[in-house]
Amino acid sequence: MIGDQTKPEDFENVGGGDHSHIKGWGIDRDPKNDPTYPMKHRTDEEIEGYTWERPEQQPVNIEVLHSVERPNIPAVFGTAQPPQGLSGALRRFAFKYSESSYGRWLPLVMADRLGEIEGIVDDLKKGHIPNLFAEHGLKSEWKYNRKKFVLKSAVTAAALAGVLLFLTRDKKD
Repeated sequence: MIGDQTKPEDFENVGGGDHSHIKGWGIDRDPKNDPTYPMKHRTDEEIEGYTWERPEQQPVNIEVLHSVERPNIPAVFGTAQPPQGLSGALRRFAFKYSESSYGRWLPLVMADRLGEIEGIVDDLKKGHIPNLFAEHGLKSEWKYNRKKFVLKSAVTAAALAGVLLFLTRDKKD
């Protein structure tokens, strides 16, 4: 076994202390056994094939959100779902932050959830009643993960009951 071939004295002691009792400890310390070893010693000959010309810029006829880390928009982008409504405002807010920031990703996740609700409201405005059971894969959830489905349903029912009680409470206080 590879883990049994590695001995702490073969390589420099990493992390302090004796870790020989941990199976596989230090297995990647030997460059001959490191899967990334050839990439660490590039000659840059293979990079020559990486050059490419930027595609022609797609016409910008809708709002395109792009990273603050990039000075320009991508050459090609999707146009099916331009930012709109409250979810769009949340997306515009999120794109003011760096890609490595929670200030970017948490609002984007919330905007996705809000966009789903906006879509349901839009469907209802058009007279179409969405089949949420089918659209959310609840048939498969019931078939393959019944316990979690029942738990999710109970939590959702409790949350809705709590919101309903809150909204219909007596406001004398």
